[in-house]
Amino acid sequence: MAPDDAPDGPAGGSVRPVLLTVDDDPAVSRAVARDLRRRYGRDYRVLRADSGADALGALREVKLRGEPVAAVLADYRMPQMDGVELLEAAMDLFPSARRVLLTAYADTTAAIRAINDVDLDHYLLKPWNPPEEKLYPVLDGLLERWNAEPVRPPDEVVVIGDRWSARSFAVRDFLARNEVPYRWLLAGQPEAERLLTASGQPSDGARTLPVVLAPVADGCPEVLLDPDDTTLADHVGLTTRPQREFYDLAIVGGGPAGLGAAVYGASEGLRTVLVEEHATGGQAGQSSRIENYLGFPDGLSGAQLADRARRQVAKFGAETLTARTVTGLERSGGSRVVRFSDGTSVAAHTVLLATGVAYRTLEGPGLAEFTGRGVYYGAALSEVTACADEDVFVVGAANSAGQSAVNLARAARSVTMLVRGPSIEASMSAYLVEQIRALPNVRVLTCTEVTAAAGDERLSSITLRDRQSGRERTVDAQHVFVFIGAAPRTGWLDGAVQRDDHGFVLAGPDLVVDGQRPPGWNPARDPYHLETSMPGVFVAGDVRADSVKRVASAVGEGAMAVMLVHRYLAQQ
Repeated sequence: MAPDDAPDGPAGGSVRPVLLTVDDDPAVSRAVARDLRRRYGRDYRVLRADSGADALGALREVKLRGEPVAAVLADYRMPQMDGVELLEAAMDLFPSARRVLLTAYADTTAAIRAINDVDLDHYLLKPWNPPEEKLYPVLDGLLERWNAEPVRPPDEVVVIGDRWSARSFAVRDFLARNEVPYRWLLAGQPEAERLLTASGQPSDGARTLPVVLAPVADGCPEVLLDPDDTTLADHVGLTTRPQREFYDLAIVGGGPAGLGAAVYGASEGLRTVLVEEHATGGQAGQSSRIENYLGFPDGLSGAQLADRARRQVAKFGAETLTARTVTGLERSGGSRVVRFSDGTSVAAHTVLLATGVAYRTLEGPGLAEFTGRGVYYGAALSEVTACADEDVFVVGAANSAGQSAVNLARAARSVTMLVRGPSIEASMSAYLVEQIRALPNVRVLTCTEVTAAAGDERLSSITLRDRQSGRERTVDAQHVFVFIGAAPRTGWLDGAVQRDDHGFVLAGPDLVVDGQRPPGWNPARDPYHLETSMPGVFVAGDVRADSVKRVASAVGEGAMAVMLVHRYLAQQ
C-alpha cells in the first residue's frame, strides 16, 4: 500500500476523505495516483494498492481510524480478486463511497455486470488521457454528490438488548432498513455489561433495554434508553424535521411510488419533501430479491433498489423526513397541510399519498404476543442471519413470500411455506415457482393456516390447521415470517378523501358517478386520473384503489402523479 505524499490537508487539521485506486499494473497504479493527487491532493488523501487483498486491508485500516472514503477506483482485470469483487467487498465497509471501475475496451461487459452487482457509479475506459477531459469531470461530479450527502456520525451505533425482546428487534430492524451500520450486543456478554455499567445502567436486573449508544462528533457516545423511532433517527444522522416552511409537493410514503415521485418532482424543479414513517423502500425494500424489474436481468434486492432511489432523491435535492407519523390531512386556503403525531405539520401546494400497504397480521392465541420474538411480518432483515441451520416457516403465497423463502433457503436447514390456498401458482410469478420447486430444503404445505403460537420467552411452537379436514397439529417453530396480503394505511384519512370499502383511496374516474363529481369538489373540471376527492391531493402505488401491485407500476404512477401536479399548479 502506498500512501500519498501530499501536504497534511486543509486548514484546521480536519481529516481528509480517502481516494483509493487499485491496479495490479504498478505503472498504471502510479499514473492514476499521480493524476488524482494533482487535482485532489489538497482536499483528499490518495492511497493506491496493487491487489484487491491489499486494497481491502487498507480499507479496514481506514475504517478502524474512523476516516471517510469518498471513492474507490478499481481495475477490473486483477488476479485472485477482480475489480467487481473488490468493489462489492468495499460496499460493506463504506457503502456511500463512490465506485468506479477501470476497464479496457474489451471489458465493457464487466462494466454492465458491475452496474447490476455493485451499483457502479461510473466506469472508465483505459487509457483515460487527457485526465482533464476524461477523468476529472467524472470524479468532480461523483465527489460533488458524495460531499452533498448528509454526514452521519463517525462511528458505528451500538445496540444492547435482549435477543427475544420485541423492542430490541424493532430498533435493529429500523436501523437495518435505513441502512445505518450498527453493532448488536446481547445483555450478559462481557462487553455489553461493561458498556451498560459505563452508561449508568444498574447491574441488579432493573434495567431499561434496549440501550443504544449513539456516537457524537468529538465526544463520548450518547446513551439512549429504549428510544422511540424519532429520537433514534435524530441521533443516527437521519433527518426528521423539514428545512422549509412550504413546499410545492409533499409526498407521504417512501415506497417505490413515493421515491419515484420524489425523483421526478425534485429533478423537475419542484420543492419536494418526502415523509416516511419507518424506512424508505416500503414493502419492496424488504424483498430479498426482485428479479422481474426492468433493466436488472440478474435481479437486485429490495434494499439495493431503495438505496439507489434514496441517493437519486438526495442527488436532485428533495428532502426526506424519516420516523414521522402522519395523522391528518386538511385544506388551508390554497395549500394542503399534512399533520404529524407530535403536533407539527408541513404545508405544500400539492400532496401525493403513497403510503402503500401493511402486511395483515395473523389472528389467534399467542400470535400477537410473539410478534418480534419469533413471529415477524415481512423479511425482517435483522433476523435473517439468525436462521442459519434452523427450521423456518414462511406464511403466504405471493411473490414476497416466495422471494423470502428462496433467500432463507440459502442458510436455513429447512423452509416450510404455509399456504392457505390449494397452490402457489395462482398468486406467485412463474419464475419464483420454478425456483422453489428446485430447492431441496423448501417444501410447500397447501390448504394450511396458522391458528396459534406458544412459547415462554420466545416462540417455541405454532399450531397448524388443515383447512380441508379441520384437523390441527402443533409443530416446533422458532422463526415464522408472515406475508399474508395487505391492508391500506389510510385510517388517518378519515373525512379527508374518499376511499372504497376496503380503505383504498379512490381517484380520477372512480370519483365521478353518473356524471356527478365528488361532494365538495370546487374546480370546474373532473378530477385528474390520479387526483383524489380533495383537489391538489394525488394518490399513487398500492394504496390506490384497483392499482397493479407491482414495483414498476408504482414507480410509473409516481412519475405520472408529478406530471399531473405540474398541470394542477399551472392552473392555480
